[in-house]
Amino acid sequence: MYIIGIDIGGSTTKICGFKIGDKTLIKPFFIKASDQVSSLYGAFGKFTSDNGIKLSEVQKIQITGVGSTFITKDLHGIPTQVVSEFEALGRGGLYLSGLREAIVVNMGTGTTIVMAEDNGKNIYLGGTGVGGGTLIGLSKMLLNVESFDNIINLAETGDLKNIDLRISDITKKDIIPGMPDYLTASNFGKISDLATKSDIALGILNMVYETVGMMSIFAARQFSLRDIVLTGILTDGLQSGEIFKNLNKMFGVNFQIPIHARFGTVIGAALCAEEI
Repeated sequence: MYIIGIDIGGSTTKICGFKIGDKTLIKPFFIKASDQVSSLYGAFGKFTSDNGIKLSEVQKIQITGVGSTFITKDLHGIPTQVVSEFEALGRGGLYLSGLREAIVVNMGTGTTIVMAEDNGKNIYLGGTGVGGGTLIGLSKMLLNVESFDNIINLAETGDLKNIDLRISDITKKDIIPGMPDYLTASNFGKISDLATKSDIALGILNMVYETVGMMSIFAARQFSLRDIVLTGILTDGLQSGEIFKNLNKMFGVNFQIPIHARFGTVIGAALCAEEI
């Protein structure tokens, strides 16, 4: 028997599963969501077919995400439960990281931050409207590019020296003890007339990641924690790893981007089932 988790987002629907009694994850995937209800049924059908799971073998379906409000009855007659997105995020982050407590962050269209403990305690701390929507919107306006993959590829050859104002640009003194001189003083505060599209793409990415990173650090300090688990679609960016490594060094925290980080919330939704 299986537990299936489904996260119905604004632009994608994610799905995963667990066999009851075994916390080994069945490989998750996502599909684009032009229509949330249709994508739900499409994702469920593909997932069960690809993994050879019969409807009679699915004991429960756990649904989360903004699109869960459209679900008013059981899916295919299978008991279907709506799970709080905050609870799902916390559980998913701890499962993927192997931690007992941490700040867990979902970088989706916007950004959500929770404090999670393995006793099931999940505290919603807030978030920011800066996220994937910001990245796509600014890239579309400034670069005429709106594909996430294309933005990531474009940014690979970018140089932040042509975009951001750094501490080293404004002072030769160690005004913040222990902080490196490449610390950002102002995102886009030094944009050059000669800045390329690659430079601008990297500048947008850096601004989004640094904003999310600093808000997460402030949240971690509130609970005297160092571990911050990053989940959501923005974790797929190649540049994210380097940017968060720099924040680790500067602020003494431990940002983690675990395997399957994109699927943190849907994994947590499935794990909220009492049967697992």
